[in-house]
Amino acid sequence: MQKIIDHWRVFLLRHGCLVAVLFAISFLSPGCASLVIPPMVGPVVKNLNRQADLELVCDGAPSYLLLLDSLLVSEPDNARLLLHGTQAYTAYASLMPECGRPERAAVLGERAKAYGLRLLGTHNGLAGADQLPLAQFSEALQSVGSGEVDKLFWGGYGWATWIGFSKGAPAAVADLPKVEQLMLRVLALDERFYQGGAHLFLGIYNGSRPVMLGGRPEVSREHFEKALALGKRQFLPALVAYAEYYARQNFDRELYVRLLEEALAFDLALAPDLTLPNVLAKRRAQKLLAQADEFF
Repeated sequence: MQKIIDHWRVFLLRHGCLVAVLFAISFLSPGCASLVIPPMVGPVVKNLNRQADLELVCDGAPSYLLLLDSLLVSEPDNARLLLHGTQAYTAYASLMPECGRPERAAVLGERAKAYGLRLLGTHNGLAGADQLPLAQFSEALQSVGSGEVDKLFWGGYGWATWIGFSKGAPAAVADLPKVEQLMLRVLALDERFYQGGAHLFLGIYNGSRPVMLGGRPEVSREHFEKALALGKRQFLPALVAYAEYYARQNFDRELYVRLLEEALAFDLALAPDLTLPNVLAKRRAQKLLAQADEFF
């Protein structure tokens, strides 16, 4: 389990108006916050993913996080706000090393997990998901339909972010099988969701350990290939993770180099909505390619 957590953490690593707004929000009655979600909150998520300027995101994202926190004080059970909160804290926690503040990743990961669990809890059977026995949790997942796949994926991704930055804490190790079950349920409901993101997680999960420690390299490869196909090879974190967690683990230098070179050659303009994760993936690909002789 620790090996998986370490690899997941590495993957995460890579890959004046606000004051007035917050003041106004503090006076909103319950229910009013939902009125500002579409014009104020939703578009920001998309815009952040379109940014190539990492410094701008590092400096500007905290204001957005404060806005989300304030809105959630007004409406703590608003599923849409919890979804945005989980997405935002997950992304920002993963950016912390690139922002020069790696020590903040664990703290932000805690918030990503907290919002993710609350998001899962908006489905009655998953309330208190972290406290449920694994068998009961797995059974409850079967009652979740395709209309709530976004809750499962982002709730699980926020949870996984905390696990990745937990440095092997026993509680995190114990939670990892539940995240696996979440991602398996996402596959059953809609494997295409978020560029095949559940396949990407399971590719890392099954490929990050040697066979003698429970790794399943062929299962890992199948998940990576599926993620690439569903993302039309435009979601570069899948290419880089495939190289790092499958090709390198299985000493396949030819595949390793080919995947990383494909990521580096990709034109960011072809997938503008994925600019930020793709910029981070390119940075990671460049580092890994430079280290090829050390690994093989």
